[in-house]
Amino acid sequence: MIDTLLVANRGEIACRVMRTAKAMGIRTVAVHSAIDANARHVREADVAVNLGGAKPGESYLLIDKIIAAAKASGAQAIHPGYGFLSENAGFARAIEQAGLIFLGPPASAIDAMGSKSAAKSLMEAAGVPLVPGYHGEKQDLGTFREAAARIGYPVLLKAAAGGGGKGMKVAESEAQLAETLESAQREAQSSFGDSRMLVEKYVLKPRHVEIQVFADQHGNCLYLNERDCSIQRRHQKVVEEAPAPGLSAELRRAMGEAAVMAAQAIGYVGAGTVEFLLDERGDFFFMEMNTRLQVEHPVTEAITGLDLVAWQIRVARGEPLPLTQQQVPLNGHAIEVRLYAEDPDHDFLPATGTLVLYREAGNGDGRRVDSGVVEGDSVSPFYDPMLGKLIAWGENREQARLRLLAMLGDTLVGGVKTNLAFLRRILAHPAFAACELDTGFIPRHQQQLLPAPGELPEAFWQLAADAWVQSEAPLERDDDPHSPWATRSGWRAGGVTEIELHLSSQGESRKVRASNRACLQGEELLAEIDGTRQRLRAIRRGETLYLQWRGELHAITRFDPIAAVEASHAQHGGLSAPMNGSIVRVLVEPGQTVEAGAALVVLEAMKMEHSIRAPQAGTVKALYCREGEMVSEGAVLVELEP
Repeated sequence: MIDTLLVANRGEIACRVMRTAKAMGIRTVAVHSAIDANARHVREADVAVNLGGAKPGESYLLIDKIIAAAKASGAQAIHPGYGFLSENAGFARAIEQAGLIFLGPPASAIDAMGSKSAAKSLMEAAGVPLVPGYHGEKQDLGTFREAAARIGYPVLLKAAAGGGGKGMKVAESEAQLAETLESAQREAQSSFGDSRMLVEKYVLKPRHVEIQVFADQHGNCLYLNERDCSIQRRHQKVVEEAPAPGLSAELRRAMGEAAVMAAQAIGYVGAGTVEFLLDERGDFFFMEMNTRLQVEHPVTEAITGLDLVAWQIRVARGEPLPLTQQQVPLNGHAIEVRLYAEDPDHDFLPATGTLVLYREAGNGDGRRVDSGVVEGDSVSPFYDPMLGKLIAWGENREQARLRLLAMLGDTLVGGVKTNLAFLRRILAHPAFAACELDTGFIPRHQQQLLPAPGELPEAFWQLAADAWVQSEAPLERDDDPHSPWATRSGWRAGGVTEIELHLSSQGESRKVRASNRACLQGEELLAEIDGTRQRLRAIRRGETLYLQWRGELHAITRFDPIAAVEASHAQHGGLSAPMNGSIVRVLVEPGQTVEAGAALVVLEAMKMEHSIRAPQAGTVKALYCREGEMVSEGAVLVELEP
């Protein structure tokens, strides 16, 4: 019996699992780090247990503490979510040894498939086609150099025990191999507690197609159709859809049956995903098996009408699968996008801060939002920067695409940078509409998807000025509440009604006069633009105005021009932190001569590494950071002299 369930995860993952558990009448328990004490998953749980710490290694990865929390809260079962310890065989064994139920596969299955290297060996023995690569036990640089030379560059280095794009990097040449391998190993160790790597040939123009499998404790196993996850950046999925466009019934069946055979070969139980690379000829290669429910499972739920978390709970209770393979539905089409706190204009660096403004698209009519945040929440540098997922279903792909575009238009985020506009450009791109999908989609269409930021036009600044003035709180005069001197209209005796403002947005600043040609009504600005009457979202939050322009939300602030001049005299030649994070490596010392492009400092945030590199050749004048130190965005780390 399961009447209390602990979810060993956070964010939208935990919220999603708890939603189904509550619908089934099951009491929910959240665990959290110290800095997550007020997070949404904590607020939504029936019981919450503080694990302490901040980084995953100090909280969400502590097996003993999680099991102790389960026992203290009366939970009979633990759901690992789909991150952190979800593919950790030691975690599964510890749960079983503690007399608790693990809502995942047996530890032996995680051992077999949780290690990418072991999985590839197993599939090789079973005759499943593999991408050329090395997935042996030797982990020295020489072994990887020899393997890469044999395979041929470019090569893909991947964490043997990981997933989600963490610990995954491309080496274009032998000269890059050592540094790339070292960085990938650190990411893998930080994210999964395991630095072992494998190397594969980097297949050009492949599609990423995965099969959702499900097995019970009675020997039944089936596949729930497939998903196309080809739209990726940094080897992390950005857009997922089901079913995969263009797959024939024969190819779907062949991939599905191969996935079921793989699962049955290891005695699999529960939800799992078998991932394949599909080339242009229709040949598919086993890539890995994720022994967990995945982030993109909602698109499978949308086309099948099934609740996969409910299936997990029923399988854990010992119930058989409710359907046979022939009964699995496939209705319509679904597309999902991942909304991240990140900066697409600066290599998708993670963004941190407070969600000053956060509005989600409404659910219903083929629309679904899975999120782990609400307005006012903070995005920390310690965890994955995903805010949530937007899922749209339609009777066909085009209906789903248009519906998702509308959902993105209804989504408003202010306070942190996001990939919202980037997602809209992908969905609106003619190549995406035409199903021209492969893992090189984003680099191939980069110019359209990531256009160089241009200057904001005069019309924008004029509207911003009008919205700013009209959103100001009125002045109050106790002696004369109707005095025109107390208005924010810019009224002057015998003069033109106008107010002069110094406004700033996206690194631009402008002196502009408010004319009140546009009219603010609540949170909408009525304005005439290019001869048409339009309504723009205009939302004031303290000293920041969020104004919608050309489909994007721009943050506008008022600035002091004198203070701005003084700030321009700040330290010159210093290389600053592009995001909040912790210093994992300092690679130089004062007085050292460096070449252009040389890595100086390695910064980690949200389990991803970013190298601070020399913009030109020079000499390190001073260091302002040390390994292990937390730094804030904009903090000067290294001073470099030409």
